[in-house]
Amino acid sequence: MPEPIVAVVILNWNTRTMLERFLPEVIKYTSHPRASIVVADNGSDDGSATLVKDKFPEVEIIQLDNNYGFAGGYNRILKQLNTPYTVLLNSDVIPGEKWLEPLIQCMEQHPDTAACVPKIKALNQPDHFEYAGAAGGFIDKWGYPFCRGRIFDVLEEDKGQYDQPDEIFWGSGAALMVRTEWYNHSGGLDEAFFAHMEEIDWCWRMKNQGLKIRYCPQSEIFHLGGGTLNVMSPRKTYLNFRNNLFMLYRNLPEKGFKKTMLIRLILDGVAALKFLLSGEFGNFAAVGKAHRHYFKSIHRLKKERIELRKNTTCKLHPEIYQGSIVFDFFFRKKHHFTDLNMSAFQKKEVNHQRNSTIRSS
Repeated sequence: MPEPIVAVVILNWNTRTMLERFLPEVIKYTSHPRASIVVADNGSDDGSATLVKDKFPEVEIIQLDNNYGFAGGYNRILKQLNTPYTVLLNSDVIPGEKWLEPLIQCMEQHPDTAACVPKIKALNQPDHFEYAGAAGGFIDKWGYPFCRGRIFDVLEEDKGQYDQPDEIFWGSGAALMVRTEWYNHSGGLDEAFFAHMEEIDWCWRMKNQGLKIRYCPQSEIFHLGGGTLNVMSPRKTYLNFRNNLFMLYRNLPEKGFKKTMLIRLILDGVAALKFLLSGEFGNFAAVGKAHRHYFKSIHRLKKERIELRKNTTCKLHPEIYQGSIVFDFFFRKKHHFTDLNMSAFQKKEVNHQRNSTIRSS
């Protein structure tokens, strides 16, 4: 029997009920002859590991001794794998039929690609895109993530409008195929993030090294979402605000770095005020906590930034929207990706970079 070429790894932490519901579907649709399925248990105490051993003998179980978070869990597991490709797959996902082969083909046809993602649709509304990744991720110039098919809480119906394979800025950790060796060589996901936005940080690091992140619409998965933290959880708010600042500090180019960080802190303050006026006191406090922990981490982040800049070979990323997604969404009522006129901003950024190069030469 040939050696597996890809390992589909489901990171589990006390989600036994998710495994009971979703793992049979993953097994059913992951029928590729050179694929293995691994459940990586992040120190669960709900009997998850026993469930997998007893009911799903075809699935490999790797048990960790603690909950290392999304980042730490995957980092420890991928170091134990020797397959060329690994899929980081959430425990609340049902794959579409023959979902794996297009992802493998994408990686093999594009050797400069560090990772690729399928189309991600909502399990409970399968004709619509899902929040976590939709049709590929982007960010704006202030670091706000958004997706084709999902901007803030507006989810588009999938009408085939994003059925062309394309380069994107980031891929969702809900279903992310990576080159295992490159992932490990890069240090993997940053464990200081623990959970949320660590995959965007990793994709940005890869792109700064001149590598690509791609979207493969021939593959699709259906994601439940919200399986670990509630959408309005203050814990999730804290992680998102803190980790976004971590990500920006580590990866932004030198030009405009201080301005971007300052404006982002101001925008966070506006968001905190909105939480306060809306009576969401837990989320208001979470933003303050995120900023306190960010400032306490500046010394470490500065060291990391210096090291990461040494490996930076690509400064131009057309997938970064040079407008403000917050302003466009809430004030200009641009609620769909096609409303944003990304190409105009991309051409503007390319011309700016060219002019800067000419002036410096």
